[in-house]
Amino acid sequence: MGIQAYLEHLQQQYKLEPYPDLKRRLKLLDSLRAMLTENESAITEAVCKDFGYRSPFETELAEIYPSLKAISHTKKQLSGWMESEKRGVSLWFKPARARIMYQPVGVVGIIVPWNYPLYLALGPLVSALAAGNRVMLKVSEFTPQFSLLFTRLCEQYLGPDWVKVVYGGPDVGAEFSGLAFDHLLFTGSGEIGKKVMKAASDNLTPVTLELGGKSPTIIDKSFPIKTATERLLFGKLLNGGQTCLAPDYAFISNEDIDQFIEKAKKVAKKFYPEWENKGYTSLASNKQVERYQYMLADAKAKGATIIPLWEADGASESHIKNGKATPLLIMDTTEDMQVRQQEIFGPMLPVVPYGDHQDVIRYINSQPRPLALYLFSNKQSVIKNYMLNTISGGVTLNDTILHVSQEELPFGGIGASGMGQYHGVEGFKTFSKAKSIFKQSRFAGTNLMYPPANKLSRLLLKLMKR
Repeated sequence: MGIQAYLEHLQQQYKLEPYPDLKRRLKLLDSLRAMLTENESAITEAVCKDFGYRSPFETELAEIYPSLKAISHTKKQLSGWMESEKRGVSLWFKPARARIMYQPVGVVGIIVPWNYPLYLALGPLVSALAAGNRVMLKVSEFTPQFSLLFTRLCEQYLGPDWVKVVYGGPDVGAEFSGLAFDHLLFTGSGEIGKKVMKAASDNLTPVTLELGGKSPTIIDKSFPIKTATERLLFGKLLNGGQTCLAPDYAFISNEDIDQFIEKAKKVAKKFYPEWENKGYTSLASNKQVERYQYMLADAKAKGATIIPLWEADGASESHIKNGKATPLLIMDTTEDMQVRQQEIFGPMLPVVPYGDHQDVIRYINSQPRPLALYLFSNKQSVIKNYMLNTISGGVTLNDTILHVSQEELPFGGIGASGMGQYHGVEGFKTFSKAKSIFKQSRFAGTNLMYPPANKLSRLLLKLMKR
């Protein structure tokens, strides 16, 4: 059966039950939870094999935990989300009533990337099922072990009438993007995101694009440099830097540069004391290794200073050994370097000295809008300045990436970093049609405005226009 046939099957199932009740939706969420808890070891092992190496703890922390948290939060709140929202009506239309009903849109398509193959499948899947939809997912060809396992588990726990998983390369992805979904969510690069949006436009399919970009970090002089460095490197080195929300470059005040370098070396060694054997994630594929090597070579050729945060015995000049890349600070960068132009997606951190916050704000605003911004500061005036004068998909203050883990906060980019949002109630609403319903009263006075116009109707209209 081809993917068009899968879509048609799900569309037919949707027509048979266009508004699943709360009990049905909760049962689906329970099945998702069981799928995770009963297969946790198999999932972590599959992801580890796909990456070459990824710590099971890291998969549990960054993928399984937030997926379970999303399910729990959604189950707790779902009955309230499904209730109609009362809305007010104009004085001139009372005693009529108005409300909004949230209705499933139909069949939702989800395109899943390779870097967090579980969480970036389950996050939108939870929202789409909670909203009452059928779902098709296209999983990544770069995570074959996980993708095949996930396909089998969805079939086993959810059944083909609710969720269908397809697997394949760019050709399958292109075909998937062109299907007549009722909503399509894509997570990945901006380059591919443009192609997805173009393909979806042929069917006028609404899209949510979760892209990436160059998320800046700023460490203000008011904040302890040791704490800031630890929190920055935790976000940067998680998953070997292969995180769309990872800090992509850092602004450090001129007088703190030397101290930051010293602290960064100590922190990296403390976080990953046995990095060659365990704990530290590999670059996920040969394609990622080649991309990383190209960006590093470009920076070196154009005059950057490379500072390894630990020395890797036997590593090549690219600072890669057995697929694991040494964390690097990139100093003396210039605008023509790829590390300043492209999302890095690896453990390189360009460091940009600064003297004045206004210069930093001007620079950030001259760049494409980032998915996240990270500011370390204990001064409310500094925080307010950045919050009012920069725009990004989200913000974590005095830490990195943690805003994505808050189910009460919407997650999404803006401009080059994406469009639309999900997580929590915003995810439920993204995959729902907010249907406006106006109910006229038996005592309606609209008949007073029926044609032909007369003195009374003209007087009423004059009053209504005030």
